[in-house]
Amino acid sequence: MTAMTMKAISILGSTGSVGVTTLDVVGRNPDRFRIVAMAAGRNLDLFVEQINRFHPELVSVASAELASDLRGRLGGAKPEIMYGLEGAVAVATHRDAKLVMSALVGALGLRPTLAAIKAGKDIAFANKEVLVIAGELVTRAVREAGVRLLPVDSEHNAIFQCLEGRGRESLKRIILTASGGPFRELAADRFAAITIEQALNHPTWRMGSKITIDSATLMNKGLEVIEARWLFDVTRDQVSVVVHPQSVIHSMVEMIDGSVIAEMAVPDMAIPVAYALAYPERLALPYLKTLSLVECSRLTFEEPDLVRFPCLRLAFDALSAGATMPACLNAANEELVAGFLAGRVRFVDIPRQIEAIMARHSNSSPRARTLEDLLETDSWARAQAREFIDRRTAA
Repeated sequence: MTAMTMKAISILGSTGSVGVTTLDVVGRNPDRFRIVAMAAGRNLDLFVEQINRFHPELVSVASAELASDLRGRLGGAKPEIMYGLEGAVAVATHRDAKLVMSALVGALGLRPTLAAIKAGKDIAFANKEVLVIAGELVTRAVREAGVRLLPVDSEHNAIFQCLEGRGRESLKRIILTASGGPFRELAADRFAAITIEQALNHPTWRMGSKITIDSATLMNKGLEVIEARWLFDVTRDQVSVVVHPQSVIHSMVEMIDGSVIAEMAVPDMAIPVAYALAYPERLALPYLKTLSLVECSRLTFEEPDLVRFPCLRLAFDALSAGATMPACLNAANEELVAGFLAGRVRFVDIPRQIEAIMARHSNSSPRARTLEDLLETDSWARAQAREFIDRRTAA
C-alpha cells in the first residue's frame, strides 16, 4: 500500500482501551494508516501524548474547560481543538477520514456514530451500546449510506470472520462465548458482599471499568446479544451464549447443515482491531503470542447461570420486547454501574433495579421509534436509576 492509498482514520474514544489499542496498531503500521482526528474524554495526560505522536488535524475533549487546558499543554503547532458533542461529531465527520473507530463508552457515542454514517464513513464498531439503543435506526442508516459496519468487539469480530464468504441463508445460529467473569464459581449468597476491587479483577481481559463491571454481571454479554441481532440481521432465537472460561474461542456460528465454525486466537484486542482497520486485508502481528493448542490443553463450555447472573436474562427480555426497551435497559445499567463504581450501590442492586425500571417502562409498540423517542427513554431510565441511587445513599 502506497502513501497515496493510505487509510485516514478518526477515533472516537482514543484514550480508552480500544482507542489505545487502535493507536498501537496504527503506530506499528505508519505506511498503512494516518490519524486525522481524535476525540477523548478527560484523560488529558494520555491525550497530549497521543496528539504529540500522531499529529491529528482535529481533536476534541469533553468540556470547554478541558479544551482550554489542552491548548495550554500543547506546544508548537496545535491541531484544531473542539469539545463536547459538537466536537465529537466533528471528529466523526472529518472530511478526510475514510474509517471512524467508534470506541466511546455507552450512549455517548450514538449521535457521533450516526453522524459518521450519514457522512459516508465506514465504521469500525466498538461501541455496542449504540446498537443496543438504536439498532434499527443505525442499521437503516448504514444501508442508506452504503457504508460498512465492521465489528471490533472480539465476539462479533469472530462471527464476522466466520461468516465471511458464506451466505446468510446458510446460517442457523450465532454462538457468543463468555469468559464467565470473576464470579463464575462464586456462591449466590456471597454476591451481596462483592467489592469494587473484586468486580474489576477480570480473569482474562484488561478493559475499562464500565465494561469490566458489565462482564462481571454478564450484562456485557447481554448487550452483545442485542448487538449481534442487529449486526448480523438475525432473530433473538438465533443468538445463544455459552460460557467458555479459557477465552480461546471468541465465538462460533452453526450452519444449517450442523457444521460449527469457530474463530480462535489468544485473547488480545489487537487482533480484532487490526482486522477492522485493514479489512478486507489482514495485518501481520508478529509481536503477539501465537496460540498454542497444546498449551491450551483443555477447552471447556458451560451454560450461563441466569439465576446468579440475571442481567443476561434481562437483555434477552429487552430484545424480545423491542421498541425502546433495550434503550431503557442500557441507560439503567449505565447509571447503576456508575453508582456501584462510586460505592453508592451494591453489586446485587444492579440487576434488581434494572428489572424494576424495565417493569415500570411503558413500551407500547414494537414498531420502529425515532431517535427522539429513544433518547427520551434513555433520559427517563437514567432518572429512575439515579433516584434509586440517591435514596439508597441517603438511607
